[in-house]
Amino acid sequence: MLLLFEGEKFIFFPMTSMLLALSLLVSPLVFAQDDPSAFVIVALGDSLTEGYGLPKEDAYPALLQQRLQRFYPRVRIINAGVSGSTSASAESRLQWQLKNKPHLLFLALGANDGLRGLNTDAMKKNLQKAIDLAHANKVHVVLAGMRIPMNYGNDYRQKYEAVFSELAKSNNIDFVPFLLDGVAMNKNLNLPDGIHPNSSGYKVIADKLLPVLKKIIDKVQK
Repeated sequence: MLLLFEGEKFIFFPMTSMLLALSLLVSPLVFAQDDPSAFVIVALGDSLTEGYGLPKEDAYPALLQQRLQRFYPRVRIINAGVSGSTSASAESRLQWQLKNKPHLLFLALGANDGLRGLNTDAMKKNLQKAIDLAHANKVHVVLAGMRIPMNYGNDYRQKYEAVFSELAKSNNIDFVPFLLDGVAMNKNLNLPDGIHPNSSGYKVIADKLLPVLKKIIDKVQK
């Protein structure tokens, strides 16, 4: 029992209640550590990973985990998507996620860099820092590419899209050329904003990523 003094009164708190409260506070941090044998994947991204406008269980990380667990029951995917984030946050957010001891990083950042017309050289350096940090901690990296609309101009669009393929080649890492392959520009698979996938769109993404991640997990576990 915990005894606190407030004003002129003593207040008693059962220790079990205090422990329950503490467990609720720390439980998100130990999600991936509760099973030491788990194969942990961190999906580091923006609103496209977070599942903007939808419950997180409808976003591709949760759907992909369900599909992968048919083959690898101990796979755990952490949805580390943050709406509005750019590549500038990649390194610091990965540093935080290293507490979960990931085996694989699915790096899906850069969409907001493109939509905001940010400098492509800066984006490349930001993503490279995250890749370097992952490799320094022996975390396998899968890079997801992104594309932007034609109205951004051919020069910027080509430079932007080339960043992802160049990083994949120079770092010899696995590469998914376009995260929204088969979903982008399809009004039936996106929310009314035309940018973010709806529940059906995320199912398409998860289905397309399944064979890719399955192959990579087999390689990593050898």
